[in-house]
Amino acid sequence: MTSREALDARDAVDPTDAGGAGSAGDTGGAGGGDALADAGTVDVRPITASDLPDWLRAVKTGFLQEPVVSDEDVENRRPGIDLSRTQGAFDGSRCVATFRSFPQELTAVGGAAVPADAISAVTVSPTHRRRGLLTRMMRTDLAAARERGDVVATLIAAEYPIYGRFGFGPATTATEWTVDVPRTGLDPRRAGPDDGGRIDLLDGEEVRKAGPELHERFRRGRPGVVDRDDRWWQMNTGLLRFGGFPWKEPFYAAYRSASGEIEGLVCYTADDDWGDSNQPHNTAEVRWLLAVTPAAERALWNYLCSIDWITRVKTGRRAPDDLLPQFLPDPRAARITSQCDWLWVRILDVVRALEARTYGTAGTLVLDVRDESGPDGGRYRLRAAPDGTATCEPVTEEADLTLSVADLATLWLGDESAVRLAALGRVRERQEGAAALADALLRTSRRPWCPDIF
Repeated sequence: MTSREALDARDAVDPTDAGGAGSAGDTGGAGGGDALADAGTVDVRPITASDLPDWLRAVKTGFLQEPVVSDEDVENRRPGIDLSRTQGAFDGSRCVATFRSFPQELTAVGGAAVPADAISAVTVSPTHRRRGLLTRMMRTDLAAARERGDVVATLIAAEYPIYGRFGFGPATTATEWTVDVPRTGLDPRRAGPDDGGRIDLLDGEEVRKAGPELHERFRRGRPGVVDRDDRWWQMNTGLLRFGGFPWKEPFYAAYRSASGEIEGLVCYTADDDWGDSNQPHNTAEVRWLLAVTPAAERALWNYLCSIDWITRVKTGRRAPDDLLPQFLPDPRAARITSQCDWLWVRILDVVRALEARTYGTAGTLVLDVRDESGPDGGRYRLRAAPDGTATCEPVTEEADLTLSVADLATLWLGDESAVRLAALGRVRERQEGAAALADALLRTSRRPWCPDIF
């Protein structure tokens, strides 16, 4: 994923706003390694209100956007920024690196929400790479997150190699499909859901009323989902807009069950593409689609594939095991057009993280967690009970499995296999069969998914 993709206007947000806005990309040469020692001429500190215009300019510079900040930009973005959690690196009077975090809740396996330190708007200007600026800002932020009692830190990585050295591991995958509607095999004459439900068109105000409650139901059922605050709904329905990020008013559709309850929502746009012989070749592009039942999910995808003139549907970022292809009579009509790592997690409290989630079977595993970049290493005994709950405690006994804190994060949400990591040499078995037991304990029947960018 590139920084430009992270700031794609489809997300209707900018990288300085909380609640699904922006990217944790280390861009504009940011990251790129910061192995050389800082010469001491750059001051890294929390920003003040008077620093905000220059800080925003540095963010835009890092993300290769026009480095112009208006008074309106500052006024609109200031409410979404906690200055105490927003760092800048200043060379004289100029901001040359940026970093911010905000409170977040992340759904663990089993539905519990854990407090997370969400990291975003990470940049280093191309003139100041390899001076240790990212390392200084990251260490400061993670130390504060531990002090607050956050269980994990999260980010969306614009570049893969940067964040592993800080103990982050890729924990979810995002997949995008493009659906060739004429090939789906769906009946173009169908009138709507055949389960007693219906599809209704909504406006932004109605979505702001119905969306938060639906999302709360949705996130309790899927590990990897993060919370959405009021500001997210305002930005993603056009109530709150930013200069430089053109807003195209989307369409909204809701699936109502036979009882009249909204069980699914979709937000989408459509282009205007007419080919030879005046034939429509329009594409519907999904900004987001939430459903709390398979019936709702099926009905919304069927609806999108039934719109007159629409010959292609771009799904936006979905879970890699999304049901969509199998909803279609011809699953090959849904072609994967993008797939990459998405949410990265850094475990800050091993005991609380492992006790927050549920487990697929009973068993005991002693983990030797290595944390070269922080204080979270050690040996821990995980004991999962038959009811899916677990206890975890530090121990000194021999380990069954040795792994890095980053690889533990990759396993924690259930998406990766310890057996696979062992084959790659990233996890080391101390006791035969320990990796297979870890898979039985940790893996999930449905893959975790983070629908949002922030």
